[in-house]
Amino acid sequence: MRSFQHFHIVSIVLFLVTTLRAEWNTKDFQKREHSLIKPYQGAGFGVPNWDFLGSTMVTSSYIRLTPDQRSKQGAIWNRVPCRTRNWEMQVQFKVTGTTKDLFGDGFAIWYAKDRMTDGPVFGSKDFFSGLVIIADTYSNHNGPHNHNHPYISAMINNGSLSYDHDRDGTHTMLGGCEVKFRNFNHETWLAIRYENDKLTVSHDLQNKRAWAPCFSIDGVKLPTGYYFGISATTGDLSDNHDIIAVKTYELDTPEGVPQEERANIEPAAEYFAAPRDHKEDPAPSSMSGVKTFFLLLFGVLGCIACVVIGIMIYQNQQENSRKRFY
Repeated sequence: MRSFQHFHIVSIVLFLVTTLRAEWNTKDFQKREHSLIKPYQGAGFGVPNWDFLGSTMVTSSYIRLTPDQRSKQGAIWNRVPCRTRNWEMQVQFKVTGTTKDLFGDGFAIWYAKDRMTDGPVFGSKDFFSGLVIIADTYSNHNGPHNHNHPYISAMINNGSLSYDHDRDGTHTMLGGCEVKFRNFNHETWLAIRYENDKLTVSHDLQNKRAWAPCFSIDGVKLPTGYYFGISATTGDLSDNHDIIAVKTYELDTPEGVPQEERANIEPAAEYFAAPRDHKEDPAPSSMSGVKTFFLLLFGVLGCIACVVIGIMIYQNQQENSRKRFY
């Protein structure tokens, strides 16, 4: 009986030591210089380690990149370059709007060489160098390249590629998944994990504290020394794009894998193909939109004229029939 009690005590002690160690590891490897948590304000008017661009507004509860208004762009960029080879970034966000079916455009999470430069790719520059995770809420292309939205995808660029906004980036994305993340009342999270040249993107939209996989890709080469950032944009359609928290962690490098920085490599991926075959767009119609409109208009007017003439003939025949009886 005494040995059983000793075993029970030892088990409890081991459990407590393991729990404390896990908690210590979490705090030890969290990169606070790359994280953003409430309260946001530091000394003065700025936020430590972060800069803001465009329509970004800092409140006590969230950082709003764009309001629910047309033609807005906003971004936040980390000032400190990331020297960690393996890392994970967890972003707590909220995308809300007043409309149910028409909304846009989305937000993007960056690990890029250049920071604080606005542009056409969800509020940041095109022909960038680095990695971008795009949360696209509006479909710009309804042809053979189309997928349902909202949609999360990844793109690697060495500065030579342009993001094709009209086709929602389907020719340059590494992978993606459909994720309905708008207008939740609870917390929504997105996790980007880069470990041993493997990129994994997951999400927690059901507030279950458990990650659901979106996609995972091997053979992704990213240099050290790039910057983290988050940007958002609206066009003719709009949404509130809010960032609540950013938590970045340094991951352990396994034995046998070099731990030194690799600042001199170019971003690259072994897999660049889109998840569906490239298809050329259908040839445009020889008729312009104005011609088509007038053809439809004349067709409708012709139908109305036929109906009116038919009614007049019918009434005339009815009148002649009544006169015969008199």
